[in-house]
Amino acid sequence: MASPKPETLAAFEAAKGFMPVREGLALYGAAAAAAALGLPLLEVGTYCGRSTILLADAARGAGVAALTVDHHRGSEEQQPGWEYHDPTVVDPEVGLMDTLPTFRRTLHRAGLEEHVIALVGRSPQVAAAWGGPLGLVFVDGGHTDEHATGDYEGWVPHLAVGGTLAIHDVFPDPADGGQAPYRIYLRALASGAFEEVSVTDSLRVLRRTGAGI
Repeated sequence: MASPKPETLAAFEAAKGFMPVREGLALYGAAAAAAALGLPLLEVGTYCGRSTILLADAARGAGVAALTVDHHRGSEEQQPGWEYHDPTVVDPEVGLMDTLPTFRRTLHRAGLEEHVIALVGRSPQVAAAWGGPLGLVFVDGGHTDEHATGDYEGWVPHLAVGGTLAIHDVFPDPADGGQAPYRIYLRALASGAFEEVSVTDSLRVLRRTGAGI
C-alpha cells in the first residue's frame, strides 16, 4: 500500500481535524490506488482540510484532481454547546461557524492548493449538479441518517466501476459512535455492487464491482 511522503504526513498531523493517523494512512493508500483510474477523487466533509491533504497528495501523484465538498458551517456535533465545537472557527461577524478560511490556510501550508477544487455548498445540491465519473468517493460528512444517506445517494451513483468507496466513522457498536455511517456501509454491501477491501478502525474501504447503490 502506498504511503504519503514525510512532509505530507507531517502536514496532516499538524492540521485541525479528527482523523487518526492509522486511518489517515489507510485512506491515503486507498486514494493512491483509486487515482490510478485517472478520475477525480472526491471527499464529502472537508472541515479544516486534514484528510484533504492526503487526498490531494494522492491526486497530485496521479495527475488527477481532488474535490472536496462542504458548506463549511459545521456539522451537528460541531455547533455551540456540542462535544466537537471549536470556537476558534466561528466567524465573529455573523456568529456562525466558518471553517473555509482555516481550510484554505491548511492547504496553503501543505503546498497543495493547486491540486484541490473546493466545492462550497450542501452535498446533495452539489451532487445533483455534478455530471462526471469519480474514482473515489470518501463519505465523511454529517452523521445523521438524513445527511449520511443524502451523501451516499447523491455521490455513489457517480462512482465508476472499479472505483473506491471509503466511509469514515463506521461503528458497529452504538456505544462507540453514531450509526448512520454504519448503516450506509451495510447498504453498500447489501447492494451487491461493492466488495470490501479493508477495515482500519472506523474506516471502511470498498470497491465498486457493478452497478447499483
